[in-house]
Amino acid sequence: MADRRKTNYFCTVVSEDVEIALKNKPSLSLQSKSNLFVQCNQLECQYVDINRSPCPLCLDLFAEEIENRKKMRDRRME
Repeated sequence: MADRRKTNYFCTVVSEDVEIALKNKPSLSLQSKSNLFVQCNQLECQYVDINRSPCPLCLDLFAEEIENRKKMRDRRME
């Protein structure tokens, strides 16, 4: 199973350290593919789930974890 650790990150929008984690946003399509996004623990922030400017959170922050997930998925498919 993929490691879903929370990571500390200084957010420039709220000007403080926040905890961030890589999450799956389930799709309602027939293919049932999940979309990854970065979520922080600041639930009152209007950008908490959207990862769009001015929110500094992006998938690049978890590039290594995403790559590891892909490798594990490929191994399971073999």
